[in-house]
Amino acid sequence: MTQPSREVPAARQPSGRQMILTMGAIGFVCGLLIVLTFQLTFPVIQQNKAEALEKAVFEVVPGAVTKKVFSMDNGELVAVDREGAAKYYACYDAENELVGVAVEAEGQGFQDVLRVIYGYSPSSSAIVGLKVLDSRETPGLGDKIEKDARFRSNFDSLDVALDIDSKQITNPIVLVKHGEKTESWQVESITGATISSRAIATILKESTEVTVPVITSNLSVLKEGSQ
Repeated sequence: MTQPSREVPAARQPSGRQMILTMGAIGFVCGLLIVLTFQLTFPVIQQNKAEALEKAVFEVVPGAVTKKVFSMDNGELVAVDREGAAKYYACYDAENELVGVAVEAEGQGFQDVLRVIYGYSPSSSAIVGLKVLDSRETPGLGDKIEKDARFRSNFDSLDVALDIDSKQITNPIVLVKHGEKTESWQVESITGATISSRAIATILKESTEVTVPVITSNLSVLKEGSQ
């Protein structure tokens, strides 16, 4: 005798409220993990940045063995030991003589903000070193600002001398095409990376127009900083 067929009960579907609660719980856990990861890694990241900056200061000022940090206060440079905005790293040689000042600067690159540090020599009135601290420029093109030896040589002695009144740069930094550099205040661009090259030149131009007069007017303070 044929048994009557039984209907299989349909699977119970979760309610909209259950789905919202589940998604909310997953989002909460994910958010918590992100926050915890950030809190755990942030001190390490900051420490690594501080160590990289410390090393960069001595790289961009040849002959430097010690440094002292200065910051602007009411138009004058004063020695500081705390975090601040604009910083001037006065660098001294083994005889405690001022050999240069390292300055951080930043500006818009092709992909994102470019952060650099450069060394200024008061005795030669020139930039004597440059290092990129943070860059997201296009690999193989824009990142040549960090790797191209010829481009980096622009900053071995880049003229930023002031006028007779020590108020303005006599010849502001300008970018020229590859192979067309004729003056000591010109930056020769990298073929295929003109935008990134221009970004560096612009950052240095805008920064030195502010920092070089400040350094010059506070030179005695910086020299006494090693005492």
